[in-house]
Amino acid sequence: MKKSMLIICSVMFMFQAIGQTHSFKGKILDNAGKPIAGVSITIKETTTGAVSDVEGNFNVTTIKSFPLTIVLTSVGYNAAEFLVTTGSFNQYNLSEKIYLQEITLAATRVPTSILSSPVTIEKMGLNAINVTPAITPYDAIAYMKGVDFVTSSLTFKTPTTRGFNGSGSTRVNQWIDGMDNQAPGMNFSVGNFAGTMDVDMESIELLPGASSALFGPGGMCGTIVINSKNPFKYPGLTVQVKQGIMNVDKNQRPSVSDYRDWSLRYAKVLGERFAFKVGVQYLRATDWLANDSTNYNRGLGKIAPGSRTSDPNYDGINVYGDETSINIQPFIPDQFKPMFPGNIYVSRTGYSEQEVIDPVTKNLKLSAALHYKFNKNTEALIAGNYGTGNTVYTGSDRYVLKDIKIGQYKIELRNPNWFVRAYTTQENAGNSYAPTTLIRYLNEVWKPSEKWYGEYANTFIPAVLTGTNLATAHALAREVADKGRPTAGSAEFNTIFNQLGKIPISKGGGLFVDRTNLYMTEGQYHLGKAFPYADILVGGNYKKYRLNSEGTIFIDSTGPIIVDEYGGYLQATKKILKDYLTLAASARMDKNENFASKITPRFSALVKLVKDNNLRFSYQTAYRFPSTQQQYIKLLIGDHTYLLGGLPWIKEFMQLSKYPVLQITDGGLVPYTYKEFKPETSKIFEIGYKGLVQNKFLIDAYYYLSSYDDFLGRVTLYQPATSNYYSIVENSRQTIKTHGFGLSLLYNFSPKFSASSNFYSDKISDVPQGFLADYNTPAYRVNVGFAANSLGKKQKIGFGIQYKWQDSYLYQNDFATGILDAFSTVDAQVSYKLTTSCEVRLGATNALNNYYKNGYGSPMIGGLYYASLKIDIISEDK
Repeated sequence: MKKSMLIICSVMFMFQAIGQTHSFKGKILDNAGKPIAGVSITIKETTTGAVSDVEGNFNVTTIKSFPLTIVLTSVGYNAAEFLVTTGSFNQYNLSEKIYLQEITLAATRVPTSILSSPVTIEKMGLNAINVTPAITPYDAIAYMKGVDFVTSSLTFKTPTTRGFNGSGSTRVNQWIDGMDNQAPGMNFSVGNFAGTMDVDMESIELLPGASSALFGPGGMCGTIVINSKNPFKYPGLTVQVKQGIMNVDKNQRPSVSDYRDWSLRYAKVLGERFAFKVGVQYLRATDWLANDSTNYNRGLGKIAPGSRTSDPNYDGINVYGDETSINIQPFIPDQFKPMFPGNIYVSRTGYSEQEVIDPVTKNLKLSAALHYKFNKNTEALIAGNYGTGNTVYTGSDRYVLKDIKIGQYKIELRNPNWFVRAYTTQENAGNSYAPTTLIRYLNEVWKPSEKWYGEYANTFIPAVLTGTNLATAHALAREVADKGRPTAGSAEFNTIFNQLGKIPISKGGGLFVDRTNLYMTEGQYHLGKAFPYADILVGGNYKKYRLNSEGTIFIDSTGPIIVDEYGGYLQATKKILKDYLTLAASARMDKNENFASKITPRFSALVKLVKDNNLRFSYQTAYRFPSTQQQYIKLLIGDHTYLLGGLPWIKEFMQLSKYPVLQITDGGLVPYTYKEFKPETSKIFEIGYKGLVQNKFLIDAYYYLSSYDDFLGRVTLYQPATSNYYSIVENSRQTIKTHGFGLSLLYNFSPKFSASSNFYSDKISDVPQGFLADYNTPAYRVNVGFAANSLGKKQKIGFGIQYKWQDSYLYQNDFATGILDAFSTVDAQVSYKLTTSCEVRLGATNALNNYYKNGYGSPMIGGLYYASLKIDIISEDK
């Protein structure tokens, strides 16, 4: 009986609660009276709420009684609170957020306004992402002050700051939703290949300069933080279709090339606690072509005179297979040797990039996340990003990453004051191959070098003896030796090519094996003002690498190599003098099992001059342990030429105790002695100013001085006894210095129209002779932009235009070194809103089609012209 009464009472209570629900409706407008879609409406101190639709309308149902306080938040607008006393319909207005009111996490790892950042910081929020003329938001990073870009292919692009730019730079951290985005084995970040989809990207934060104190190893020159959209805040369906054309002048291919990029994101809130999102993006295009046929001396790392017709030892930069080179003196009979004095080096005939690399780039990205709210502050989530496809990377070779697969998966529990997360990066190189290595073996399979050079010598020698001039004799000899050589694309060529593509490099083929994994656990706690004298932040992490290349990249032919790292950090912030002065100090300690622990402090001061005008001063330190490749790589990259790491095992590999080596410098060959291998450290002094004048004119400027100790670079060695060349990682034996400045201006002529520009410079000094620092930075760069939105009688038109110029400079790379010419580009787009949820856009990158390259040995980049359609249907239910 008691149980029955309890059930009846419970049911009556439930119906009573249902009967006491309340609802209220409203409409949200901006200051110009236009509806705002996608505004998050939440009842304060609860998780109950809704999202405004395309007309700005919303409807909320709750069991709470009036009066209620609601909180309205939306990207690009200032958050606001309103009191709701009845269920009647009301209108609410939100004011547009100006740049200085943007919130950043990268600067201090706790929410901080852009204006109050103690260090230089740039942020591209959702509004800027939506109007960028770049082909993707990731490409728009190039517009930020202080940024350099290297393009290896359409889907492999590397942004860097403060110098030392290169394809796959290891001196800039990239974080996506709290996960280190560097491929643990290949040592490059994969932000635009396996990261956040374009339609799921909420913001990009750039922290140029040292950032190791809070973000750990690798942040020598900066950190890029990419944040995706939370499904609680951004529910709904987004579909984006881009169709474009490239090679419009048929400069690189016989016909105009296609470009297509399709994206879909769907997010849904289920009740008050659950939300999920799923997404897919597929890109397919005929990529740019690296077609530099300049003759190159790889042993000396310099451009060489001549061409295939004039130099028998020709080695083209983007020609593969001609790296095999032999002195044919041993093939000359003794009685004729006096007639052929000196060495006669001859290289085998190679194939161009167009003949050996599939031009079709493909990239499929999948993502999913499940979120659960325990309460209004604490949230748990499981998320994953996965990318696969084909792309090309310019490293020590033009590596073809075919069927590569990279996945990042995490679990996280977070609160405004703390978080705990664990994630893994799973890397699989698939059917990737090194064209240089593969084609050299292909030549050997078709005709072994012993036979090929024998035929060459047997033709060359009689021709010279009968009076033929040397150039003609070499041409006749090559014609005879190459007789029957398989044509690229023929059945014979494809059969050999495909067979070698399945054999690992370490076993005589071209297959690039890499199944390296990374495992990471990290936690952070913000004590806030729990201590009376400072605002305290603490955190720590544990990282494990499992290197597995089966001897292809690393010295792991006998089994995977395990490398452990761990670290922790502490930050304290204090405001004094009535908040006119903010002081901050942070420090981090990290340990890698192969190196001693490193401590990196950071000190900063923010001085408030007047309202919205601040000076910032900082002393920062940074470090990086040598990358996994810099520690363990052992890769044959040319004839008798090896790319090696820097740990002591290389002494045994080179047999230094038996065969001395000489270092190649500009002044000649000098004796070489191995020295202790150390992490790289740097010290940076920086002063900056950021101010807003009359709420329209934003000025941001900085100047810095840096010094690097134990700088990690490469030196080239020659071993006379074996005729081997070695490119090894080594610490600089003297301090290397850099300095630079940056200035950016942003002027809002009206709420609809703005203009921006930035000018920046970075320079290096005190580089030791013969040391390859790979600084790879123009002395001067300029960006100028104009943007407008809500133009026209119905306020449906928008446009954006960006001009970029950079100076010429010497580009150093393991693959090739040479002068990159100065260039300028213009990117532009115009948009039109068919409805509040549907927008069309016409755009172009490098609109004037002036071909350029920003990495030596990388492709020439022309114009890309596209049209896009974006449908953004916001779900009202929350």
